[in-house]
Amino acid sequence: MNWQDKRVKYGIIVTVAIVAIIAFQIINKLVIAKNKANQAAKTNAVAVETAFPKRMTINPVVKLSGSLDPHWQADVAAKVAGRLEQVHADVGTHVVKGQVLAVLESSELDASANSAMGSVYDARATLASASTLLARYQKLYQSGAVSKEALDNAQFARDNAAGKLKAAEGTYANALSKAAGTEVIAPQAGRIIKRYFQEGYYASTGAALFNIADISSLTLKLNIPEGQIANIAEGVTCDVVIPSMNGKQVVGTVTKLATVADLPARTFAAEVTVDNSDNGLKGGLSADVYLKTQPRSNVLVIPQDAIIMREDQRTVFVADENGKVTRKVLDTGYIGDGIAEILSGVTEKDRVIVSGQNRIREGSTVSFEKGGKNQ
Repeated sequence: MNWQDKRVKYGIIVTVAIVAIIAFQIINKLVIAKNKANQAAKTNAVAVETAFPKRMTINPVVKLSGSLDPHWQADVAAKVAGRLEQVHADVGTHVVKGQVLAVLESSELDASANSAMGSVYDARATLASASTLLARYQKLYQSGAVSKEALDNAQFARDNAAGKLKAAEGTYANALSKAAGTEVIAPQAGRIIKRYFQEGYYASTGAALFNIADISSLTLKLNIPEGQIANIAEGVTCDVVIPSMNGKQVVGTVTKLATVADLPARTFAAEVTVDNSDNGLKGGLSADVYLKTQPRSNVLVIPQDAIIMREDQRTVFVADENGKVTRKVLDTGYIGDGIAEILSGVTEKDRVIVSGQNRIREGSTVSFEKGGKNQ
């Protein structure tokens, strides 16, 4: 290349100038784009409502739900097979323990019992005869009138007769039990909930004929969370509300409380008993239980609505002074009445997002000025 040639020099100068212009335009566009992006980020920041955790005295009330189940309920079955001759109880009837609910046909069983009784009388007579003979042989043996073998045979006959009597008495007792089994008896006091069959039905052994329930008291089975168990004990009273009965409220008592938690849920099985001696309640109704615990002071709380569940963990979004969002995992205690007790995870200095969480994620930028409260 001839650098002395003016045309070459001019060409190089023009090329450098063009490259410089193009580079300037590219850099200028990048700067403009960055400024626009920063401005867009500020403009598009999500407006949220925030609040700082605060300390207060709380009066925890544990709300749990369950079903008002009868204190006792069971099917009553026939002990023997037979045709239903009489039915003495219908649905809704109150029965007492030992009351006859139904009677099965018993002619065959009565005949068997009578036959077994005859066998007992016969076995008794045989034993009496064998015993008398043995006593005679014992005297004769002492005088040398009979041999030892004859005495042993008499002893064997007496023992054999005694054994047959025991067997006959067992057969008779079994026959009597079957004959007595034709009467279907109420095992406990209660009310007939179901009657499965009418008169004339042939009931097989063990077939359920009635369902009886004792509803003089009703029981709710509950599972109390670990964080709410501290001030609950057996004997504690509580309010029980039945929504289906226009919010009727009755008093219940904690009658059972497990001493070991069920894992992995870490809940404690409990039972609440409600008196129903006036039959004002129905078994099977859904009910809400409100267990009051001791007030606790200086407890750190946040609004309950701030909590977001993620992978079975309670979390919240926290924003720094520049509006940058991070997520924090909480360890909570009592949750209710619109508040959540915080055991760990956030402090009083953390700005917690309490509204608008569904529009943000970790790393988002939020605004406190528009539509949000900086509490």
